[in-house]
Amino acid sequence: QVQLVESGGGLVQAGGSLRLSCAASGIIFSINTMGWYRQAPGKQRELVAGIHRYGSTNYADSVKGRFTISRDNAKNKVYLQMNSLKPVYTAVYYCHSALYWGQGTQVRVSS
Repeated sequence: QVQLVESGGGLVQAGGSLRLSCAASGIIFSINTMGWYRQAPGKQRELVAGIHRYGSTNYADSVKGRFTISRDNAKNKVYLQMNSLKPVYTAVYYCHSALYWGQGTQVRVSS
């Protein structure tokens, strides 16, 4: 059974930082591309960042220079370091791999 479990969300002031984690089980983590998506109220889910199994990364233009995605294949985890947060980043953040989604973790950025 595949499980993706996110953690690390919360309430932070604008300009602050959060680090999201996603623990994966039931998949061969090391060969999978992993991604972070977010969905703000009333909006579609969108890709925030992705990381290939060999470590190459891609980011949404809106977060370039602020967010960093990384992975630890030994721990079956993927991370999203979020710095210089803005209120517009408020959303539920989801971990994704292949056909699978986590349950999401709420990030709220206050002004």
